[in-house]
Amino acid sequence: MAAADPPFTGPDLCRLTACAVVDLLKRREVSPLDLIEASLSRIAATSPAINAIVTLCPDRARDSAAAVDPASLLAGLPIGIKDLMPVQGVRTTFGTPALADNVPQTSDPAVLRLESCGGVVIGKTNTPEMGAGANTFNPVFGATRNPWNTAMNAGGSSGGAAAGLAAGEVWLSQGSDLGGSLRTPASFCGIVGLRPSPGIVASPGKDGFNAFGVEGPMARTVEDCALFLDAMAGWDAVSPISFPAPAQSYLDTCRSDAGSIRIGYAPDLGGLAPVEPEMAALLSDALTRLQAPDVTVVEAAPDTTGTETAFRTLRGLGMWTGFRTTPSVVSDRYKTTLRQNIAEGGALTVDDIAEAQFIRARLYDGMRHVFETCDVLAGPVTGIGPLPVEIEYPPEIAGHPSRDYIDWLRFAFLATVCGLPALSLPVGRDARGLPVGLQLIGPPRGEARLLQVARRLEQATGFAPTPIDPVISH
Repeated sequence: MAAADPPFTGPDLCRLTACAVVDLLKRREVSPLDLIEASLSRIAATSPAINAIVTLCPDRARDSAAAVDPASLLAGLPIGIKDLMPVQGVRTTFGTPALADNVPQTSDPAVLRLESCGGVVIGKTNTPEMGAGANTFNPVFGATRNPWNTAMNAGGSSGGAAAGLAAGEVWLSQGSDLGGSLRTPASFCGIVGLRPSPGIVASPGKDGFNAFGVEGPMARTVEDCALFLDAMAGWDAVSPISFPAPAQSYLDTCRSDAGSIRIGYAPDLGGLAPVEPEMAALLSDALTRLQAPDVTVVEAAPDTTGTETAFRTLRGLGMWTGFRTTPSVVSDRYKTTLRQNIAEGGALTVDDIAEAQFIRARLYDGMRHVFETCDVLAGPVTGIGPLPVEIEYPPEIAGHPSRDYIDWLRFAFLATVCGLPALSLPVGRDARGLPVGLQLIGPPRGEARLLQVARRLEQATGFAPTPIDPVISH
């Protein structure tokens, strides 16, 4: 562990990677119940400081553990599920007051898949209301805080998942991503988060053909992320865009020799958004350090013109589609910004939507050409690091005012609009000691190669995946 990193004083089992713990489970050297008790102990110790896992289901977890096949992929490993995904018999609030006491009678198909692979749900992780926001707070559970400095935010909308992983509460946690909801908290909390291509993880919802929002794995190492993706991936008839998992597991591919790697580095993703000078310097230094005989870094400047327009339009369309029939008893209690976003989606014209689709096709074609010469495209996850937990979004970045709560997330838009996989990899710490992630965007359906490259770069960074004790600050 780097000298500047906080200590970890939790259970020894919680210190281990998911892959190491699954190996112990398969060899019957530990039991799922051992892990459940270790996880519950760690959650009890850290929850007052970070508020990451907001609803526990210990009895359900113990009952599930008794039925787990030790030969299954996860073999009884406790996992976190975001509070946007229904779990049968477990309070699922979506962070909104009208659903504060909602207890689903059925689980989301993605939860069923994870449980069939030996995952044991230990609890629900905190999220902004209805997942709308990159700072995790809501009127039901309050704010989630960053384990590296509890005065700071953990990002969002998968902030509870990221903070819980960083503090060692669980080994794997499910996240979701539309506008960086998985990548931003991964960067802020110093863990790994992967937004897969649409269709990799079956996700039905009300708008099953919408390819913007996806479910994805979050973990402390790239290998653990690959293991979790293996458990999440696969065809399911409930999802019209899903397709079968690859013949070779993501974990096996991830662990194989990456060979020669060529990284295209776009410091601001073709002028997509501003970057604070310290962030720009940190990422540039990280790319310099990652260069090696088998790793080449070249400057890249993709044409990203129109990305924000296409993203805002298609996000608005998705919000109107998904929320327009929500009962008023629920929607009337939404936060103001969420109601505004939904209304903006309803005001779109057919020409707005047609133009966004045209831009989207052009952007995808440009990115396709980038990957003819590069394995991945690297750039910022965000242009700024974590802010005090009370601040919903940065008022400005590098002197450029933020117009609203999604404006500062523009670096996340490109992969979403183009349907490309994107991963946040920890590569450094800022002057405050807070983590900084590097965004790696992969080629179409290129999760396997992206994970393989990320693992090679992870080895070069030298950062240990050991979780930390929350650093209490007021």
